[in-house]
Amino acid sequence: MTSKKPNIIILNPDEMRLDTLSHMGNEASYTPFLDDFALNEGVSFSNAFCQNPVCVPSRCSFLTGLYPHTRGHRTMSHLLQENETSLFKELKDAGYYVWMNGRNDLLAGQVPGLIESHADEIYYGKNKDVSHTETSPYVEEINAKMEKVAADPYTHYELLETELHSSDTSDTDAAIERILNPIDADKPLCLFIGWMNPHVPYVTSEKYRRLIDDTKLTKRALLEESTGKSLMIHAINKWAGLDYMTEEEWTEIRATYLAQCAYIDEQFNRICDALKEAGEYDNSAIFFLSDHGDFAGDFGLPEKAQNTFEHSLVNVPLLIKPPKTEDVDQGVSESLVELIDFYATVMDYAGVEPSEDHFGKSLRPIIEERSKTVRDYVFSEGGRNPYETQASEWLESDNTERNRKNAYWPKKRAQSDPESHEKGTMIFDGRYKYIKRASGLDEFYDLKEDPQELHNRIADPDLKEYILALQMEMLDWYQKTADAIPRQKDRRFSNQRVWDMVSTICPPDKEEKVREMIASGLPLAQIMTFCKTT
Repeated sequence: MTSKKPNIIILNPDEMRLDTLSHMGNEASYTPFLDDFALNEGVSFSNAFCQNPVCVPSRCSFLTGLYPHTRGHRTMSHLLQENETSLFKELKDAGYYVWMNGRNDLLAGQVPGLIESHADEIYYGKNKDVSHTETSPYVEEINAKMEKVAADPYTHYELLETELHSSDTSDTDAAIERILNPIDADKPLCLFIGWMNPHVPYVTSEKYRRLIDDTKLTKRALLEESTGKSLMIHAINKWAGLDYMTEEEWTEIRATYLAQCAYIDEQFNRICDALKEAGEYDNSAIFFLSDHGDFAGDFGLPEKAQNTFEHSLVNVPLLIKPPKTEDVDQGVSESLVELIDFYATVMDYAGVEPSEDHFGKSLRPIIEERSKTVRDYVFSEGGRNPYETQASEWLESDNTERNRKNAYWPKKRAQSDPESHEKGTMIFDGRYKYIKRASGLDEFYDLKEDPQELHNRIADPDLKEYILALQMEMLDWYQKTADAIPRQKDRRFSNQRVWDMVSTICPPDKEEKVREMIASGLPLAQIMTFCKTT
C-alpha cells in the first residue's frame, strides 16, 4: 500500500474522558501504548473539548467542522442529510479509499444509500458474543459484591466477565485485514473505527480489570458537597435513585470504566502494529479522539447528560501523529482546542480543500510547536428550547412499568421537563467556565480553585467582571457561527422567466444560442448584451 497522500487513520472510542489517560496524571489508569504514542510519536492535547456532550451531535460537529447550532444537529435524532457533506465524503471525492466500521451516529439511516455514499467500504461486524466461560475466584468475588448493582438497570453496570466478548475486537480485526490487504493499493487509505468502548454498559473482563489499582483512584465529585449544579444533574439523580450505592460499589464501576479504556489502549496498539507491518505507519496521519466523556460516578451519576458541561463530559482525549515527513513536537500541549479543529487538521494533512465553509482551525502549528495556540476560548452546547419537543428523547409511552426498566429511563424522564432539559452553552478560557442558560440559571466555575466544579459562583460579586467578559465573547462567537453560507450561489430566476425577460430583444436568429446561454446559467446582463450585439 503506497500513496502520494498520507493515509488518514481515525480511531474513535466512545465516551472516553480525558483523565482516563495515564499520561494526563491518572495513576489508576492503564494506557501504556497511548502514553508512549503521545510522548514519543505525536501530540496529546490536554485541553481538547467536544462541542456537544452526547454522541450524534458531537460526531456531526467534528466530522463537518460545524458547530451543533449551525445546522440544527443538536440531538440524537437529527443526523446529516443528502445535501450535507462530511469528512469521509470529502476525502472519498478527493481520491481516498474510505473504510469504516458499521457504527454510524452521523448520517440519516432512513435515506437509502446515504451512508454508503460517504464510504467505499463499510464493515458491518458481529454483534457482541454473549457466550460465557467458566468463572474464576477473582470474578466470583467481584460479582458477589456487585450483584445488587448489576440488577439495577439504571447503574449501567454488568457483572465482570472471565473473558471479554466485544464487537470492538471484530471491528479491529476487520480494520487490520484492510490495512494489510488493501482493495486499491494506489489510493491512500482513510480508515475510521468507531469503537463502542468505554461506552456503557460498564463491563469488562478479568484481564483488564486486574490492570486497575483501586487504591489509586482519586475522590469522586460528590453532589452532596456541591452547590448550584444544573437542574438536569438533580433530575437524573432523582429519577435514577442511586443514593443507596456505597463508595465501594462506585469504586468498582469506576475501575471497570478504566478497564474498558485499558482494552481500547490495546486495540489502538493493534492498529498501529498493523500499520507498521504494512509499511504504512510512517506515511499515516493518526488521530485518536473521543466524542465525549462519562460521569463515571461523579455527582452520583453514570454515563452522560445532554446539557451539562462538566470537564468529565466535554474534556476529551485528542492525540495526533502526523506523517513522518511532517514536523512534530512530541508530548502534551496545553493549548485550547475544539474537536471541530480535528476536521480542519485532517483536511490540512490530506491536502484537500473543503467544499464548504467550516469553523475548524488546523492544529498543524501546535503539532509543530506545542506552545503555540489557535484559540482563546472553547465552546460546547446542548439541550433544547421549551417548544422543541422533537429534541427530547422522552415519549409518554415510555412511562410504563416495562419501559421504566430501560437503563436510559431516568435520563429520558429528566428530558420530559423543559426546565431541566433547557438549552445551555459553555465557554471556557482555560481557567474560568461560564454556562449560559435561557432561564437565567447560569453557572460559573473557577477550575483553578475548584477543579471538580463543585461550587457554582455565578452570584459571586468578585467574579462579575470575568462573567461579563465571557458573556460578551459568547455573543461574539454566536454571531460569527450562527450559520454557514453555501459556496454555490442560487439563481433568482428560472429559465423560463429569463427567456420572458430577453425574448423581446432577442433576434430570431439568436434564439437557439440564447436558450443555450440561459440553460448554462450565464448572468442575465451577459445574455442581454449578447442579444443587443449586432
